[in-house]
Amino acid sequence: MYKVAIIDDEPIIVEGLSKTIDWSKWNARVAGFAYDGAEGIELIRKEKPDILISDIAMPNMDGLTMIAAVKSEFPYMQVSVLTGYREFDYAREALHLGVTRFLLKPSRHDEIEEAITAMTDKLRQSGRTGQEQEPEDGQEDDAILENPASSFIVNNALKYIKENYTEKLKLVDVADHIYVSQWHLSKLLNKHTGKNFSEILNGIRIEKAKELLKDPGYRIVDIAEAVGFLDLAHFSRVFKKICGVSANDYRNSEI
Repeated sequence: MYKVAIIDDEPIIVEGLSKTIDWSKWNARVAGFAYDGAEGIELIRKEKPDILISDIAMPNMDGLTMIAAVKSEFPYMQVSVLTGYREFDYAREALHLGVTRFLLKPSRHDEIEEAITAMTDKLRQSGRTGQEQEPEDGQEDDAILENPASSFIVNNALKYIKENYTEKLKLVDVADHIYVSQWHLSKLLNKHTGKNFSEILNGIRIEKAKELLKDPGYRIVDIAEAVGFLDLAHFSRVFKKICGVSANDYRNSEI
């Protein structure tokens, strides 16, 4: 049977969708539900549902990023959004990311059933019968890494790195911020940029360092710390590897 996950911060909606819909008509069952985005992501990773019905206007959650994460990491999953958020551009972006239906609250019973029919039709058309064994992390087809949702995730990841490069930033920090697994984010970054996380982070830090080196008022040790390196020796090694010259030689050539 197809597995269904429901995520909404209104318990009455979760209960209503779980109990008033005859899921057996679509060879489906509710595998689990959650009341916020964080719980929802945990549920999705645990159950790997075929169908997701979710609100995207919940506290402490970037709805579009969550949808992009789901469609990037689980591209087979059919997603319908049920929300009170009526902004047209938001709906258009959700559909671009791969959402099957964008339903406004309160939705009629027949609208929800039509969305379920559309999602199960798409599952069948893609060859999914509800009997599949899902692959473990690391087993997925690399072809899923190139789609609008994956591009959205990569852009958000790069933006987050650029905004937080001075921190003790780790891959897990970025992955948690955009609701994907570390492994999946690593694959996406390599596929879309040709670089791993450390190379991207160090590249951003060194570009900023090059700007600061043009000002003789800054000591090199202070610049290293300002752009996020823990010690001068590490900064010096990375700078020379990327730029081909030492930070001091670079400064002398620019001033």
